Order: sequence, then C-alpha cells, then structure tokens
Amino acid sequence: MECDQIVATDAFAHGLQHAATILPMIDRLTRSRGWSPKQIDHVYVSAGPGSFTGLRIGITLAKTLSLSTGCKLVAVESARVLLMNAPEDAREVIIVLDAKRGQIFTARYSRNVSVPLADFRNAWTETEPAHLDTLAAMLSRASLPVHLLGEGIPYHREAIPDMPQVIVTGELQWRAKAESVAVIGADYAKANAFTDPMKLTPIYVRLPEAEEKRLIAEGKL
Repeated sequence: MECDQIVATDAFAHGLQHAATILPMIDRLTRSRGWSPKQIDHVYVSAGPGSFTGLRIGITLAKTLSLSTGCKLVAVESARVLLMNAPEDAREVIIVLDAKRGQIFTARYSRNVSVPLADFRNAWTETEPAHLDTLAAMLSRASLPVHLLGEGIPYHREAIPDMPQVIVTGELQWRAKAESVAVIGADYAKANAFTDPMKLTPIYVRLPEAEEKRLIAEGKL
C-alpha cells in the first residue's frame, strides 16, 4: 500500500508452504516497487483467531520486520478482515472458522444501515467478539436473516438449517484477503492504533490441543 492505495498483491496457494514462501514473496513485491526495507513505514498483520501455525508465522515475521527496520505495527482482528467480504445486502454476519472438535472460531456483526459501507469501522457493530463456540449456538442468538462467512463452513454443514433466512455466502468470499488487512490496518494507523512489537501476541482464543490435554490430565481444566 502506498498513499492509501493498494499497489501490488500476492496470495499463497493452498498448502503448507507459508513459512518457506512468505519472505521471498515480500522481497519480490517490495523490489517490484523499488522499496528497500528501511522504506517500509508500517506492517499490518492479521492477528487471529485462526490456525495456530499460520498465526505464529505471521506474527513472528511482523515482529521481526518491526524490530529490524523500525517500522510500526498494526494488529488487525482476523474476523474483521473476513467481514470485509460480506455482501452489500448483509445485515447480520457470523464468521465461521473451523476450530476442530466440533467448534468454531467465530464473531458476530450487525450492520448499521444508516452508515455507508465505505465507513467500514462504523458501518458494522461487533455484537459478539472473537471467541470459541458452536455454529448452532451462534445461530440461536443471531437475528435473521444472517449471512455465514468463512472457510470453516464446509466442516459444519450439519449445523446449518435448511432455511432461506440462513444464507451461506459464496466460496470465493470465505478466504481472508491481504488487501482487506491493508485497508483496515491503514485505518487503524490513522487513529494511531499501533502495537508494541514486544507485546504483540496472536489472538489464539483457545489453548493448543496438547496444552488442553495436559491440563485435563492434571485436573486443571
């Protein structure tokens, strides 16, 4: 992003090559603009909830860039990034990201129809912040009609009732976009909502499975 404009984008192919390809990807994009590392002013990072491994890679890279180049960091909630994919007619949105064990990473948003969509921060109210839940429970609390959005949808089809008021968005809208992270991050930066790189941690929402099992075995969970 340069002067509030998206000037170049790239995306990972599906698979497990993020750690190996993310630095070459950034290098390629910055070189195409003639930027040196010291010319990077801000880094915007999707901070979670989501895949534990993906979050660790993204957050570690963002912190490393900030500490090595002096650029400022902005942590963007991953659920809000996905919300930017909501169709214009959506009034209620539930984020659906698979958390395994029958659960989802989720958040719920309601649209303020009196505010233009271009004013993204004020057009949506966070009715339920990011947390761990089941899709059935989220639907029981949502106002209808409600749109479902996120890559966890295929894993929780059995919880989606066959009714027109529960709208499953198109598959192309399920994946978060780097452009959305940039747009939201730039908005936060204008409000001086930067994050100390030494304090930046992923929004995990839940403990890793191995940690949960250990605590259960010790009778602490």
